[in-house]
Amino acid sequence: MMELTRKGEYAIRGIVHLARLPHGNVALLSEIAEAADVPQTFLAKIFQNFAKLGFVYSYRGTGGGFSLARPASAITLREVVEAVEGPIAPNRCVSADAECERSTTCTVHTVWRRVQEQVVVILDGVTIEALAREDDKI
Repeated sequence: MMELTRKGEYAIRGIVHLARLPHGNVALLSEIAEAADVPQTFLAKIFQNFAKLGFVYSYRGTGGGFSLARPASAITLREVVEAVEGPIAPNRCVSADAECERSTTCTVHTVWRRVQEQVVVILDGVTIEALAREDDKI
């Protein structure tokens, strides 16, 4: 079953909260965690990864925290999901590192591939900016 984990949900909530702040604002991790209703220690690991991937800037020391490194309009929901969950794959046979010996003869393989393509298209079509503009629906 393809299901977003708690980590994925927390990642989305955290980055959407950051996107709701005025551009360039630095937010403390504790503020983001509280506003997004996410455990701070869990969010710290997610945001450290986001900093490595170039989604956020991380500032240390007094006045430290996080800010978006790219415009929210340039970050897609797919990027965020794949950053924490890995590549979108409704079945192992269509994952990036899959070597299914039956992929050329399996009648279901093409269905899984189409499902994967459609999910990717949908997630690529949603920006963090668009989610940040929505009322608290996440």
